[in-house]
Amino acid sequence: MNLYESQSRIKVLFLLSALMIVVISLVYTNWLASDLAEQERNKVKLWADAYRNLNLADENTDIGFLFEVIRNNNSVPMILTDGDDNIIDSRNLDSLKAINDPNYLPNQLFEMKGGMPPIEIEISPGDFNYIYYKDSFQLVQLRYFPWIQLGVIALFVLVGYITLSTTRISEQNRLWVGMAKETAHQLGTPISSLMAWVEYLRETAPEQEHVTMELEKDVNRLEIIAERFSKIGSKPGLEPHDIKEMLGKSINYIETRVSNQVNFEINLPDNVQVLLNPPLFEWVMENLLKNALDAMEGIGTITISAYAEDGKVYIDIADTGKGIPKGKSKMVFQPGFSTKKRGWGLGLALAKRIVEQYHGGKIFVKETAENKGTTFRVVLALS
Repeated sequence: MNLYESQSRIKVLFLLSALMIVVISLVYTNWLASDLAEQERNKVKLWADAYRNLNLADENTDIGFLFEVIRNNNSVPMILTDGDDNIIDSRNLDSLKAINDPNYLPNQLFEMKGGMPPIEIEISPGDFNYIYYKDSFQLVQLRYFPWIQLGVIALFVLVGYITLSTTRISEQNRLWVGMAKETAHQLGTPISSLMAWVEYLRETAPEQEHVTMELEKDVNRLEIIAERFSKIGSKPGLEPHDIKEMLGKSINYIETRVSNQVNFEINLPDNVQVLLNPPLFEWVMENLLKNALDAMEGIGTITISAYAEDGKVYIDIADTGKGIPKGKSKMVFQPGFSTKKRGWGLGLALAKRIVEQYHGGKIFVKETAENKGTTFRVVLALS
């Protein structure tokens, strides 16, 4: 398991744990709400029984107790009607609105009819009154509070996640830049020394000129690498360059270092000027070409093509390799992601950074199919 997959699995486990907590909280709250709703219905039934007994009371009935039962219901909104839906009484509703708005109680009755079934009160044989009611304000709060609470928690977690992610990315960027500049600095001394040795060999062993030339090429290559690292972290200058010439350098460098089992097919336009920084752009192209070679395991065809359209140049690097596993084409640019057993998984992440942050372009997987190959596309602005 590579670094990116390990981090992704941790995030998934964290998300599943959070969802489990949310589900348990909602289930428990709904159970409490259902229990409170049952208690409120029992309270309404008790109120109905008290009202019925009050209508049937005689001189021996303790009507004070019945009135006390009726008065004790101070939370559940209720409307008492006769058999023809004429409103007789109401409780725990807005009394001012009931006085000032003749439609207030009928509207409340209509709303209650759409909710819980009414409770019947038989005041005489064949004559019924009905109590309609709805959830109390406390029950409504209990039903909606968990969602509000979860919303607030989710917002807090989101803000915290964004803040932490921004901080982490900023720290990673500083580390990335620091390592790159330190690498360039550390390479400076041995490169200077090697350059001096090359000059010494050229003067003292002219018969070994071919060896000296090869050493000089490698030293020059090291200078280019050091220059690339030194540019990480600072905005590089972009200048117009011929895209065919720039791509040709990267292709020639790779082509001379692979076996004849790798075939290069090149289709590049003439006289197309693109805004870019040569050392960094060559770094991107070499990373893409090396990635293609790794995917083909040293045998196959790499096709490099480009065309200009609508003020942009489109560069495609296609290989005939094993392709990218399904569902992972967007992961290949993540630092730490790699399908190889060895490697840090930073090549494509670095390429994306150079293209998008330093050149204002785009890089993405245009198409891929397992065992058929992959095509990467780079989009840059014309000069």
